[in-house]
Amino acid sequence: MINNQVNESHEESSPSSSPFYWWKSIPEFNSLNGSQNSSSIFKVLREMERLCWISEDGVDDLKHKLMIYKSGDFWLPIGGINKQDLDIPPLITVLLLGLSGSGKSSLVNLMYAVLGRSGIIPFSQTSTLVADESQNNPTMMLEEHNVLRSTRNGFCIYDSRGLDVNRMEEGLEEVSRWLTDGVRHNQQCRFGEDDVEVRLNWSSNGYVKRKVNYVAVVADLTVVYKAFFCGGDFTPVSAIKSLFHCPSIRTSNIDPLLILTHGDMLQPEERINGRIKICAYLGIPVTTGAYDIVCLTEQGILHEESDSITSFALIEAIYRGLLQSDRTHSPKKKYKDWIRDFFVNVMCSLAYFFAMLSRIFERWSGKRNEVKFIKILDRKTR
Repeated sequence: MINNQVNESHEESSPSSSPFYWWKSIPEFNSLNGSQNSSSIFKVLREMERLCWISEDGVDDLKHKLMIYKSGDFWLPIGGINKQDLDIPPLITVLLLGLSGSGKSSLVNLMYAVLGRSGIIPFSQTSTLVADESQNNPTMMLEEHNVLRSTRNGFCIYDSRGLDVNRMEEGLEEVSRWLTDGVRHNQQCRFGEDDVEVRLNWSSNGYVKRKVNYVAVVADLTVVYKAFFCGGDFTPVSAIKSLFHCPSIRTSNIDPLLILTHGDMLQPEERINGRIKICAYLGIPVTTGAYDIVCLTEQGILHEESDSITSFALIEAIYRGLLQSDRTHSPKKKYKDWIRDFFVNVMCSLAYFFAMLSRIFERWSGKRNEVKFIKILDRKTR
């Protein structure tokens, strides 16, 4: 239930025209207090009010939890196994995925500004090869980011190259490799012919390979809105769905997190309607399944330094990813597991070997029968 005092406390300091209280200008907001309406738009409004209510006092507390977080801290005893028997990585790895220009690199820069700042100076940022994708300078490689800028950091964020909507099959194959084989800092993304020189100048040798523990899919809300309501190209939205539901991304029964960017480019009603549509299209909750986060300006700062709501939403999104990651740790392999895997690999190798021999003898036998058949025909013709 929304507390009526929340709106009163912000009435003078944060009018509905303020850019970081954008949802207050929506007509339905006036009938929100005391309303039991369960429609999607009211759910989003309640979620924004929750963020507004908690953000002022909750940012520092949640940031502190991230500062002291160690991999496995959010694990809960499930399945009758002890924590020391789990295979917990030294760092939790969160991978950002999305289409080209969706705002992944800008989101990383925002993380540095919110979590790694000292005073009012934003620490930035992604490398020169991880620049603004909208300026035709896309991310060329996987890049690991310690957004807390701490040697005691318990998690890292990986930025990736945006996927091409016209080459989604190839892109999803590469994403599957990242999720299966792991990722490295400076690891080359798949390139076209024009990127050969960049490929030769960068190497991931020497960097630690990390298992991806959680995935966040970043989507441009303006593209989503135009596709659903303005008759725009629907191909990017279909590509987002194919990425979001890629089998290799889902860990256990946990969906990736959807982060919507560039919402400040839309009107408040358009912003909410776009969020509702894409969440329904992906089959995720409109509140807990997505976050609407405004990224940085060209100067590397928030649109409003007092926008604690965006800061809190970003920190909570990371916190939620860590919670989900700590639920998916697998038990350590025991001695009997290694023996079993060894014999399974041996048997598979033997099966492959005999299958190959069978194929060779089958072809050889077929050729001999063919030669005999030709000789019989020659004798009959004579």
